[in-house]
Amino acid sequence: MRCPFCGNVDTQVKDSRPAEDHVAIRRRRFCPACGGRFTTYERVQLRDLVVIKSSGKREDFDRDKLERSIRIAMQKRPIEPDRIDQMISGIVRRLESLGDTDIPSRTIGEIVMETLARIDTVAYVRFASVYKNFQAADDFDKFVSELRPQTGESE
Repeated sequence: MRCPFCGNVDTQVKDSRPAEDHVAIRRRRFCPACGGRFTTYERVQLRDLVVIKSSGKREDFDRDKLERSIRIAMQKRPIEPDRIDQMISGIVRRLESLGDTDIPSRTIGEIVMETLARIDTVAYVRFASVYKNFQAADDFDKFVSELRPQTGESE
């Protein structure tokens, strides 16, 4: 593993332990050249996924990009970081188990929204505001009103 500080390719593993509910291995590494310490994660990857954007453009699936967008939506919410890691791993496993390596970005967005809706409503609305490209406060109002249960009373 290349050192992110000096570029040395001869780094040493100092400690390994299971992470993310035993779906990853966390490795603490040390660079003998510069003395830098850093952490890496090793995960099983069943297949290489390709995201088909709405424009038709194709790009490799990036777990880190998915994680960043979810963590932004979950920012300052009372959700444990381990729970977020488990959620992300679950989404990736679900995408890998779809049976196809080409996955439309719309499918990924829908799976993320479905998962967030079960965990935290505020994070769900935050993610939806970007995913559905809200342009005005009315877009939020309409979306949130669809979340509220209908009382069934008519006047």
